Amino acid sequence: MTAVEARQHFTRSFGGEPTLVASAAGRVNLIGEHVDYNGGEALPIAIQRRTSVAVRLRAGDRVTRINSGGTGGVLMLDHGQLRRRKKWTDYPSGVLDQLIGAGVDVPGMEVAVASDIPSGSGLSSSAALEVAFGFAVQSLLGLDTDRVALALLCQRAEREFVGVPCGAMDQLSAACGEPGQALHMGFAPVMVRPVPFAETVLVVDTAVPRSLRGSAYADRVRECAAALSAIQRIAPEVTVLAEATTEQLDRAEMPDVERRRARHVIAECERVRLAVRALEGGARFPGALALESHASLRADYECSSPELDWVVEYAMRSPGISGARLTGAGWGGCAVVFGEEHALEALSRSITADYAAAIGSRPRSWLVSADAGARLEG
Repeated sequence: MTAVEARQHFTRSFGGEPTLVASAAGRVNLIGEHVDYNGGEALPIAIQRRTSVAVRLRAGDRVTRINSGGTGGVLMLDHGQLRRRKKWTDYPSGVLDQLIGAGVDVPGMEVAVASDIPSGSGLSSSAALEVAFGFAVQSLLGLDTDRVALALLCQRAEREFVGVPCGAMDQLSAACGEPGQALHMGFAPVMVRPVPFAETVLVVDTAVPRSLRGSAYADRVRECAAALSAIQRIAPEVTVLAEATTEQLDRAEMPDVERRRARHVIAECERVRLAVRALEGGARFPGALALESHASLRADYECSSPELDWVVEYAMRSPGISGARLTGAGWGGCAVVFGEEHALEALSRSITADYAAAIGSRPRSWLVSADAGARLEG
């Protein structure tokens, strides 16, 4: 339990007990990749892997002393001189920056962090840290802890302080998750509503680390913005790329790269809507949509990797598997696999040795299901 670990880190670092411990979830996006920053729709779940933050007020200064187990000591975040360090502390620093910028008088604090979300895997470890830290601070100070508002504050922290032009899906998942429910999200305007999802899915980490700061993510954001501008020249009523139709895309003049990016966004949003209708009608998640999504992400969005493609192809040769796709932006990280639970369990046992023989590194895999978002831990 990361909550227990956070308490232990706190006691070792600062002595005594924290006032409270809050946590937030990692996430797996079932479908709807690279659409949040394009005003589209997505369908993620919060998962059992979590980040926990133990916190206590500190009198005498406005400095947050923060420790994460294994990072080599307590780091100081001066509230009056917050700066980007290109380290994990940028995420809580960005949240502090947003709170202080909104007029919140944040006193000095002592903070300890523990997480079992693998960093760089595409399961939103950064968003979970932002949301867990923000929820802990808001709870400690007696502030409003509206989950959607908190998620949007954390998104601004990542965009404006950390420097990643991300959408809001990861932060909304970390904050708003519900057990047994997927989250049907819209982003223009922001909307979150639960959709029944009682299935277990298999997450396979390719062991290829990825970072949105170091990937082509920002390039895709720019390419999609350029595609939107081209469409608006012939259809000025279109306000976000996800609103565009295939007919408008066909008529607009733009380079082939931008056209392919837009084609993925438009088709992916339709796949989300089809998946939601299936789940609300009592069906299992349509695995064929996951395969279509992966093919689009590989060919049109060009954000897959040989390792992710290998996992998808291997999974689809396994009995009882209905679909698979990359999840979490791509360029490495994780794939999510759909199917009967016994088939997922068998796949999790067989894939390790076969992947190691084919790729040369050992993957990790977890069976996960929809879990709660931000919460206080007992």
